[in-house]
Amino acid sequence: MEEKKSAKKKLSVKSTLAAIAFARVSMVWLMIIFLLSLFELTYNGLVHQFPKNFTGVIFWTLLNDLLFWLKCQIYLFAIYMVLHLFSQKFARITFSVFIVLMAVIQLGLTSYFTTSLVPLGADLYGYSPKDIKQTISASGVSLTEIIGFIVILGITIAALLGLAPRIRLNRYLAFALLVISFAFVAAGAQAMIGQAGFKSDFENNLVINKSDHFWVASYKHFFPGADDVDIYADSYISDYRNSGKDKSLAFKYTDPQHYPFLHSDSVADVLSPFFKPNPTPANIVIVLVEGLGRAFTNEGAYLGNFTPFIDSLSGKSLYWKNFLSEGGRTFAVLPSILGSLPFAKNGFLELGDGMPAHLSLLSLLKYNGYHTSFYYGGDSKFDNMQSFLQKNATDEINDEKSFPAGYVRLPAPNGTSWGYNDKELFRHYLLTRDEKATEPQLSVVLTVSTHSPFAINEQDKYLQQFEQRMTGLGFNDAKKNEYRNYKLQYASILYLDDALRGFFNAYRKRSDYNNTIFLITGDHRMPEIPMSDKIDRYHVPLIIYSPMLQRTSQMSSVSTHFDISPTLLAYLHHNYKTKGPSLVSWIGQGLDTNRNFENLHNYPLMQTKTDIIDFISGEYHLNGNNLFKLNAELGEDPIHDDAKANQLKNAFDQFNKRNNQIITGNYIIPDSIYRHYSPVKGK
Repeated sequence: MEEKKSAKKKLSVKSTLAAIAFARVSMVWLMIIFLLSLFELTYNGLVHQFPKNFTGVIFWTLLNDLLFWLKCQIYLFAIYMVLHLFSQKFARITFSVFIVLMAVIQLGLTSYFTTSLVPLGADLYGYSPKDIKQTISASGVSLTEIIGFIVILGITIAALLGLAPRIRLNRYLAFALLVISFAFVAAGAQAMIGQAGFKSDFENNLVINKSDHFWVASYKHFFPGADDVDIYADSYISDYRNSGKDKSLAFKYTDPQHYPFLHSDSVADVLSPFFKPNPTPANIVIVLVEGLGRAFTNEGAYLGNFTPFIDSLSGKSLYWKNFLSEGGRTFAVLPSILGSLPFAKNGFLELGDGMPAHLSLLSLLKYNGYHTSFYYGGDSKFDNMQSFLQKNATDEINDEKSFPAGYVRLPAPNGTSWGYNDKELFRHYLLTRDEKATEPQLSVVLTVSTHSPFAINEQDKYLQQFEQRMTGLGFNDAKKNEYRNYKLQYASILYLDDALRGFFNAYRKRSDYNNTIFLITGDHRMPEIPMSDKIDRYHVPLIIYSPMLQRTSQMSSVSTHFDISPTLLAYLHHNYKTKGPSLVSWIGQGLDTNRNFENLHNYPLMQTKTDIIDFISGEYHLNGNNLFKLNAELGEDPIHDDAKANQLKNAFDQFNKRNNQIITGNYIIPDSIYRHYSPVKGK
């Protein structure tokens, strides 16, 4: 009995010593977390801009830091206690090394956010090591980041060695910390406190503890389902097609158990009223512009119009000012625009060789006698674009490997270039496309110059144009200074606009110009200039221009990348009798040509390769658990409407149910349809 009492007493003493030692080091960790956040706020203020509500930003930043720290304490102490039972010194050293590693990771996450203005989450795991290496190499690391890294790492180590032993804590305070941490986790206090709710999306992202965001997202990535809704529950009472304003657009799915997206082709031809009749099948050129957002494009852009040529072209075109990309990064653009395809788990392209058989604008037009081509100044293997193009039997895949000698690559300030600049890309296209070809042409051109690190050829010329443009837009000195934080981004936008001007000027001299339809859109909105709200990430223009147009129009209605291919195919079928299956798998319902603001669509939007958290339906946008109402300029305001939020969640869950069937191996279309219409025979 005495031995048991003695053992219990020893364990109690050890527990007390462990709690006190843990609390000392942990208090230093909290100070380091605060220091790292203050560095992040200062660094972002210098590189970008200091928030207007700086006091509120500091409060929410430190609060989120405290919440992250509290959440970790009870878990870390359990590990620390086990180590402490074996060796007090080993436990202290291990915990100190852990804190140093956490500081290093936090600095890396800060660097990523400062460059991209988006917190890094599980999207890290959606890219191949080669893609990650190329992105990091091209973006580089600034001298400020290196100096900040060395200084903060030195402070961290010095504080752990010199400050922690000097902190005086009694056992009551040490155990109180653990009790508070346990109660905090058990009550789910972090979720109850909620988010900052600033009007600016930049400020909302800035105050997030980047380590907390990354580790939570990583946990959900590797252990999915813990917080997911059961999308197969019987409580779901309606399909996602039924939550929009116009139920006549609802798809009738023919075999949802085996082909979750297969339905009758009911997309109307809405383009013919705008075009002159022409007996020859039209050539189609789709220009996908890296980062082209409405925020800085065309009249009414809230950041100012930095695309004068695109603006002038829009006035001679069919122009959708409230258009949306389907993804927040380039990975989504090809399958969304060319195939109106679901996202699967990490984007359709990430399926690689496992992409299920499908049809697209590329394969269907090739089946109808078109010559298909793809042009990109970078490496087409990035994001598995090449695999997608090959599976759709694209006749020509032209990327950086196809450029002959004499073409100029983008600068490589950090030792790695993204590829050939946009002017050279368009020159390569014009020289290699036969203007007297007897077969109609479908060409897809993806630009790259407006990509981080925004190093362009003739940079001084376009930096000067940037200054002139700000003066022309009537900016005062204070606003000019704010915009100069993004001078490289704006200079690259002006460069792209000029490259497009040259492209169209050259095209007008070609004999095939008069029989060509051009589409211009952005793959997503450039995130490296602060965004105003969540929908801003997807807000891009769509321009359809052609000498064949007999009238122009500006549409305020909402459509997305999903709607492009179904609409083009409906137009070509109506005018040129192109053939296609009666059963299709398009998610898109077709472009809405209403001049007034409305949204008839119900679509998911995928921000990163691991985040499908956005859904639009009617005039509403669901982002996670937050509901927003869209306005006529496609801005949005947060609203509290539980009934509407539940309606959108139900609609979103129904899409996710169908999308999950693709992840688990279901088919896009029946093999009989694929084999008949696909130009890839025998596969």
